[in-house]
Amino acid sequence: MDEQGTQTAGEDLVQIREQVYKDPRPLEQLQKYYDWPLTHKPGPIYDFVRLLLSIVVWVPYRARSINSRRVPTSGPVIFAPNHFSNIDHFFVGAFTRRKLQFMAKSQIYHGLMSWVYKTGGVFPVRRGVRDEQSFQVADSILDRGGCICMYCEGGRSRTGKMADKPKAGIGRVALQSGAMVLPVAIYGSQKVRNWKRLQLPKVRISFGEPFRFEVVAEPTREQQQAAADEIFAEIKALYDELEASVSE
Repeated sequence: MDEQGTQTAGEDLVQIREQVYKDPRPLEQLQKYYDWPLTHKPGPIYDFVRLLLSIVVWVPYRARSINSRRVPTSGPVIFAPNHFSNIDHFFVGAFTRRKLQFMAKSQIYHGLMSWVYKTGGVFPVRRGVRDEQSFQVADSILDRGGCICMYCEGGRSRTGKMADKPKAGIGRVALQSGAMVLPVAIYGSQKVRNWKRLQLPKVRISFGEPFRFEVVAEPTREQQQAAADEIFAEIKALYDELEASVSE
C-alpha cells in the first residue's frame, strides 16, 4: 500500500522469480540453436504448439485482438510487443497466420524443450553480453521475408508496468533491415500467473500501424536508441488506449 492506503501497482500480481541475466554455459553449447534458424523456417512443431496454446489464449484468458488486419500479409516484419508474461508471444502469434520467430533468452534451452524451441521458430539471445550472433539470425530471417518478434524492453516487467525506456537492439535491427515494424500492445498479461490464485485475466492485443525506417547499414548507438524510442512510443500509445478502454 502507498501512504494513502491505496493498492500499489503490481501488489496483486503473483511474483515472478528473479531474473538470471547471464548464461554461464560456453557459446559452443548453444551454437546449434543459432545455426538452425539461419537456414530453417519454423517446422510443423510450430503449427502444433500454436494450435495448442491458442486454445489457452482464447478460452481461459479470453484473449481478443484489435486491428489484426494491420498485420502485413507478406514481406519481412518485426513484431514489437510489450512484455509482461512468458506466453506473450502466443498472445501475439494466435492472431496472425504469419509464422513468427521469437528471440528468447538462452537460459530456456534445456533438455527436450531445446529441440521444440529450435524447430519451432525460437532463436536465442545471450543477455548480459554483446550477442552478435543473435542479430545475425534476426537479419537472416528478415532477409528471406520472414517475421521476428522482439521485445523492446528485453526481459519481462516485474512490476506490472511498462519499462521507462526500451533497449536499443530493436532499433538496430529495424534500421539495418528496413523491415516493416509492427507495434503491438498486450494488456492484461501481467496477471497471467494469477491462475495460481484461480484468477484468469482477460487479455487484449492491439496491433498498430506498420511502418519502416530508411535503411542505415551501420547505425550509431544513438541512432539505434532513437529508433527504439520511436517504436516504444507507438507501443505505449496503443497500450494507453487499451488501458483507458478497459477502465471505462
